[in-house]
Amino acid sequence: MREAAELTQPAPVELVPGRRGAPRHCGWCGRRLPEGGNVGRRRRYCGQSCRQRAYERRTALQRSGLPEDAVVLSDTEVAALQDRLFQLRCAAEDIVTAADDGADTRELRGLAAEIARAAKDLEQLR
Repeated sequence: MREAAELTQPAPVELVPGRRGAPRHCGWCGRRLPEGGNVGRRRRYCGQSCRQRAYERRTALQRSGLPEDAVVLSDTEVAALQDRLFQLRCAAEDIVTAADDGADTRELRGLAAEIARAAKDLEQLR
């Protein structure tokens, strides 16, 4: 009888798909947030300082009239971003050139690792 009851019970359903296992990141600095328990609201920031910086940014945007999803970068940040994008493009062009020249798998793998590193660096905008 107990076996029949176990067979008829529905499997547990995850209410929000994709939330488990996916790493969460700080809404300000982008660092990975520690895994928390299942109680309460999920963390958005890694610490009080990031939370404060995000608050300051939101209030500054409200005063300036910019849209809330606006991203404001300084001249040096734009220049650094352009440099990193140029590095990524050069690394991609190196792979194309190496493939056209008949490079071996080991060399192509090394060049692909360089592209992956450059792309990972680009993910960190702040």
